[in-house]
Amino acid sequence: MSATAEEPELQNGHEPEPIPKPEIEPASEPEPSELEPKPVAQPEPEAEPAEPESVPEQPEATDADPKPEEPKQSSIQSNEATGNASVKAPTGELRKDEGSRTFTMRELLSGLKADEADESAPDATSPYSQESPQQPNDQNNTAMDLINSVTGVDDEGRSRQRILTFAARRYASAIERNPGDYDALYNWALVLQESADNVSQDSASPSKDALLEEACKKYDEATRLCPTLHDAFYNWAIAISDRAKMRGRTKEAEELWKQATKNYEKAVQLNWNSPQALNNWGLALQELSAIVPAREKKTIVKSAISKFRAAIRLQYDFHRAIYNLGTVLYGLAEDTLRSGGSVHAKEVSPNELYSQSAIYIAAAHALKPNYSVYSSALRLVRSMLPLPHLKVGYLTAPPVGKPVAPHNDWRRSPFVLNHEGLHQIHKSEQNQVPQSLSGRSGDAANFDKKAIRVDVPDIVSVSACADLTLPPGAGLCIDTIHGPVFMVADSWESLDGWLDAIRLVYTIYARGKSDVLAGIITG
Repeated sequence: MSATAEEPELQNGHEPEPIPKPEIEPASEPEPSELEPKPVAQPEPEAEPAEPESVPEQPEATDADPKPEEPKQSSIQSNEATGNASVKAPTGELRKDEGSRTFTMRELLSGLKADEADESAPDATSPYSQESPQQPNDQNNTAMDLINSVTGVDDEGRSRQRILTFAARRYASAIERNPGDYDALYNWALVLQESADNVSQDSASPSKDALLEEACKKYDEATRLCPTLHDAFYNWAIAISDRAKMRGRTKEAEELWKQATKNYEKAVQLNWNSPQALNNWGLALQELSAIVPAREKKTIVKSAISKFRAAIRLQYDFHRAIYNLGTVLYGLAEDTLRSGGSVHAKEVSPNELYSQSAIYIAAAHALKPNYSVYSSALRLVRSMLPLPHLKVGYLTAPPVGKPVAPHNDWRRSPFVLNHEGLHQIHKSEQNQVPQSLSGRSGDAANFDKKAIRVDVPDIVSVSACADLTLPPGAGLCIDTIHGPVFMVADSWESLDGWLDAIRLVYTIYARGKSDVLAGIITG
């Protein structure tokens, strides 16, 4: 973390000012809407240039978010209009970004509208047009009673609920005919979950929690019949999370969050190529970390960090996971600062954690500059960046023009990353190196005037590497149109930061948003 004129408080070990807590604004572009809880990912309607490859074992994926995790804080604070428990953090707070729901339920509703119209005709021929003469069992009766009691808050909600009620009858009839129909159980669970979101605040309406509980029972039955139904595990975890939020920071909520994390884990095991499931898994872990005893918190927070990072490496422009990673790092920095700083020399300092947090929040804002939550967070953390750069740090590099050189010829030297690229700092630029770096080591005085430089447009891929030609340590390979550039990071944790930062800068360039990033770090 660098010392700049804009961050004297941080360098003196003081906590930053509290961040504003704006509500997440409605999506202003055609993303999966806040009304769709369901699983299958859909890409954003933007054509993108190819982006740098991820580490080989983590391929890319399409964009879409799950049913939203509700707005939360870096202190794991819930700030919902529905009145969920809220615990005020003693220091600056960052709202976590929510995921947006996907299109499965929307498509289901569209199909049901057509089916409902067909059924109203005397000669309807829909295979579902004739309900079973059998009466539903008690559990089905309970679910149907809940569905029938739901009223929407407006005309659109009431119309939507009529379709959901029609769907519930259809699935109840299908299950009466075939109790082993796991697809019908799964779809009925979706209907119950969607109806829970359509519950009005009228006291005559059923409990949202009761609807979600019934949905969980249907997901449980469906997964017992089909243990590989990853969508059911995924949406089941969302329903459990919604129930947990209603219980604040209680022991019951802790158990529910643990159940949610287990279901997300199962969903990821069955469908590893899902950045949305990884993002939600990270959010659930972040919520859980606010409830468990302090001795367990750090381990859970680090696990959440790994889930957000894995989501980003599946999809480099997944701005929600990028932002959420920034918030969890910010919260970890606050916890570390309150506990008196790093306990061990190998641990990352609070200042460095704040700087890492700022990189991800800046990247999320560059990708989605119209999101007010990202803008508000950026106002707090921008001074934590090593301006006028995005990232600074040390890398061990070979002599310029000699990628294959004896290990003794490699030198540890400072590098800076901005919207234009990554480059090594030579002697004439020492005044540009932040004091926190230049004061750490004498290595900066040992390298040539010529410097290694990698321009963002030249990047082909970025990956970790292990090669006998490299000195021991965390190897980094940046493949460019001019050939590969090899370096070694100070640690594997440091390597993760470099990999993410370089990939994010390239992704922002590929999205045509480099000017936004330039404005952040140079404006």
